[in-house]
Amino acid sequence: MDANVPGLSQVILHKLNMKDYGDYRAALEGKRPGAAFGIRSHKEMFQKMEDTFKFCTGCKKLPGSLSAPHSLRRCKRCQNVYYCSKECQREDWPQHKKFCKQLRLVAIDRLVEWLVFTGDIPFPTADWPRSVTEVGGWEDWFFMQGDLGPRLDAILTGRHMGILWANAGKPRPEEGELRESVKRVASEFLSRPLTLGLGLRLFGLDPRGRPLTVHLVGASHTETLGAQPTDLDELSHMFPAHQGLEVVMVGPEVVEGPVMRPPLRALGPRRKVYISCYKGLYHQFWEELVEKQEAARPDLVVGFHPGFHATQGLSEGWLPTLLLLRDYGIPSLFTVYNEQELKYSLQILAELEVRVLDCGVNPFSSLKPEQVQSCPNKPSVHCNAQYVRFQGAVDDLGPQQEEEEEEEKI
Repeated sequence: MDANVPGLSQVILHKLNMKDYGDYRAALEGKRPGAAFGIRSHKEMFQKMEDTFKFCTGCKKLPGSLSAPHSLRRCKRCQNVYYCSKECQREDWPQHKKFCKQLRLVAIDRLVEWLVFTGDIPFPTADWPRSVTEVGGWEDWFFMQGDLGPRLDAILTGRHMGILWANAGKPRPEEGELRESVKRVASEFLSRPLTLGLGLRLFGLDPRGRPLTVHLVGASHTETLGAQPTDLDELSHMFPAHQGLEVVMVGPEVVEGPVMRPPLRALGPRRKVYISCYKGLYHQFWEELVEKQEAARPDLVVGFHPGFHATQGLSEGWLPTLLLLRDYGIPSLFTVYNEQELKYSLQILAELEVRVLDCGVNPFSSLKPEQVQSCPNKPSVHCNAQYVRFQGAVDDLGPQQEEEEEEEKI
């Protein structure tokens, strides 16, 4: 971040009334309440959030580096990026015009996402009338939901949507834009349970036949900050009348909350998704709980954007986890943001002699575009955009290969 815009990370901490990264970590872990950061109103909250995006997209200068800090002006089209002068805006336009329309969507979604924390999003859903094999992606999923009009209207006319645009410091978008934004933000929230369900389907695991346990490795504040026990209930709509699903979120950056509870030792209740958390590295969790039979062995392991393609992350925590998954032959599915991350991840898995089964575009990738904060004029990315599925070592035989060999012996 600082490489593109020097000092931006410190500006973000300053706007949150934090002295350093330690304060940020303390807030995520619940050791310092939100009130301690001096945010007294909705208007101030939205203003501080917007301030973290205030720098000249042309020359990369922050407000504090300008002779007139208030000279930054926002692009009227996208309501997202800023410029310190007409000259900077003019020079940047050939590049910015490629992304201006998309950045407008990003700016709207960034604010509408607040409605996830207020509980307005996602909207209510129901049991799937089709089998999981008949639902190929978001188009099929939205078709199954029927008329979303009343559900979207309830959000658009709700109290929190009114508070949002009364304090956001930006003009309220048209109703059509807001409807599409709510759907995109909902897709990001639902992308996690639907990707978990995709992993179950691809590995031939059906929770309607028996209870299943999923371990979510590398979990952080992204999955656990403000998490509720009902966050993955779409899995129950995906697999109606299932025998019980347990999802254990494991990672050194999980935060305190309602789902910070021990994993199950026995089978959970039918037709329910039980979420629990463990704060620590996965191989530690395995040694402390799984091997002592204080937590169930997983039927599936999933990682959302694990980032093990980064050398530092691999050496510090991911290497023991990847070797454990390989050596125990655990069905695993990890997601990444883009093809470049997928390429590097596949290289590492190949070096570790992990047997990759397949990879590709996730049909339940988030529809909500994300910008690179310090360099907005780049193609947007989407959460859980690609997946890689692997199990065991390259020398291991897969289930299909084992069946073929048995047939040859006969």
